Amino acid sequence: MRIDKYLKVSRLIKRRTVANEACDGARISVNGRPVKASYQVKLGDVIEIAFGQRTLRVEVTDVNETATKSNAAAMYREIEG
Repeated sequence: MRIDKYLKVSRLIKRRTVANEACDGARISVNGRPVKASYQVKLGDVIEIAFGQRTLRVEVTDVNETATKSNAAAMYREIEG
C-alpha cells in the first residue's frame, strides 16, 4: 500500500491529499529517509511525521486496505523518543 493511503487509512493524517503534500514537502520519512507518496509500506517500517515542532514516530504493525475508526490505531505502534 502507498504511504499516502496508509497514513489516511490509519488515521495518522486526516486526508490523503494532505498526506501527499507532506511527502512532497519532505515531512514524512521512513527508516530515516525522506520518501515520496508512492513508497510501498511494509510491516516493521518506522515512519516519522513532522508536525511543525513535534515529530511523531510510529512502527507499522499491520497493513489493511480499509480500517474502522476503532481498528485504525491497531495498524501502528507509537515509538517514544
